[in-house]
Amino acid sequence: MRRLTILFFLTTAFVACTEKKGQKQSTDHNDLFSEVIKTAEQQIGYQVKLIEESGKILNPRTVENGYVRYISKDDWTSGFFPGTLFYMYDLTKDPKWLDAGIKYTEDLDSIKHLKWHHDVGFMINSSFGNALRATGNEAYKEVIVEAANSLATRFRPAAGVIQSWDEDRGWQAKRGWMCPVIIDNMMNLELLFKATEISGDSTYHKIAVSHANTTLENHYRNDWSCYHVVDYDKEQGGVRSKQNAQGYADESAWARGQAWGLYGFTVAYRFTHDERYLTMAEKIRHFIFSHPNLPEDLVPYWDFNAPNIPNEPRDASAAAVIASALYELVTLGLKEYEETADKIMTSLAGEAYKAIVGTNGNFLLMHSVGSIPHGNEIDVPINYADYYFLEALARKKESGSKSFLD
Repeated sequence: MRRLTILFFLTTAFVACTEKKGQKQSTDHNDLFSEVIKTAEQQIGYQVKLIEESGKILNPRTVENGYVRYISKDDWTSGFFPGTLFYMYDLTKDPKWLDAGIKYTEDLDSIKHLKWHHDVGFMINSSFGNALRATGNEAYKEVIVEAANSLATRFRPAAGVIQSWDEDRGWQAKRGWMCPVIIDNMMNLELLFKATEISGDSTYHKIAVSHANTTLENHYRNDWSCYHVVDYDKEQGGVRSKQNAQGYADESAWARGQAWGLYGFTVAYRFTHDERYLTMAEKIRHFIFSHPNLPEDLVPYWDFNAPNIPNEPRDASAAAVIASALYELVTLGLKEYEETADKIMTSLAGEAYKAIVGTNGNFLLMHSVGSIPHGNEIDVPINYADYYFLEALARKKESGSKSFLD
């Protein structure tokens, strides 16, 4: 009897200790994430203030030579700053963010006609897609559908894919490609899926599914890492070559490419409920988190196979995309991924990646990488890192998790 009493006491004490530890972890998350939202209010708020004082509508992308680099409307990242403002509204419920989001989104209306690259999906979905979600304004539906029409002009039926880049423009023209498709293009399919939901026209949905299926078949290696670029024959169909334009080498695993794939197939599953897409997302997740070169804080180096690890730049943008995708997978029933997403977000919200107020060009996150092979945006803030980080926070909050804000 005495043994049972002692055992009961020890068990009760262990459970109480575990519960307190769990409560402390929840409190730590609450405190850390609350603090990073306060920092975001100051940083992004000052970014907006400076733009408003200029009397112009400017679109910040990164910091270059110590100065904020503003971009034109047709830059592939132009939708992320407006989208960031909508996520600030989600996280704070302060109407000033909603007003700013609408203003900077509506300035991008002409993008719906852009047809010379595939990123109209990124640009319109992150801006007008969020505007529609936040306001319910019916006028934004027309923009989304027209942008989907523009994107659909890049569909190559023989190959079954949406061509990413024109083969005769810029540095891409020097590669000998015929129909280059990058893994990033999986992120543009959401626009097509939404266009079908809005219009009832299944054409957009069918194009998105064709692209996803072809990517699933050709973009991935046996270890479930992906190539960056697959070049297709757009007249006869079939693969011409597989390469890596932004990663270290053709056979390496470019970190943000792995993130785009994880996110993209998660979105494809959300709209189709095709189990193949969910299975692919899980396999990509396994590759990322089982890789021996993934750092302990779960913020990857810019390429998993970069030659000078651990002395290689990290990519906070890739980590933010991965975390946001994981939180969506949690909402799709994979609850076990929440702890990993929380760990990524805890790292990004910490001193190693979160900027001090008044620094970093008024961007929130430090240490992202655009393209090392092109010598662009190396170890700098980038607008899409902030966007996906705040999207992840908003998804965490929306989930109603006890380990987040009330």
